[in-house]
Amino acid sequence: MKQINVLGTTYTVKNDSEINDPKLKECDGYCDDTLKLCVVADLIPDTMSKGNLDEYQKKVTRHEIIHAFLFESGLAEMSADETFVDWIAAQFPKLHQAFHEADAL
Repeated sequence: MKQINVLGTTYTVKNDSEINDPKLKECDGYCDDTLKLCVVADLIPDTMSKGNLDEYQKKVTRHEIIHAFLFESGLAEMSADETFVDWIAAQFPKLHQAFHEADAL
């Protein structure tokens, strides 16, 4: 469990199992802006799982944190656009690298 700063608001980011958190039976993660909480499923390898679960779990974590930033920015309607949120989560490492290379951080 970790505490992060999202635009001045403390959010808890934690991993959990669908046994402990029934919401995870329907998704790999979620963000609850009322509780200031991002939850990511503990992913267990099986025959149908992603090849690199560690990288996928990081992407899900980024995805849920982006939801938190959008909520705290007053952009809840944009947070509902899963394609938009997923794009940012997938591209953020590349954006970070480009900003670093441009000395723009």
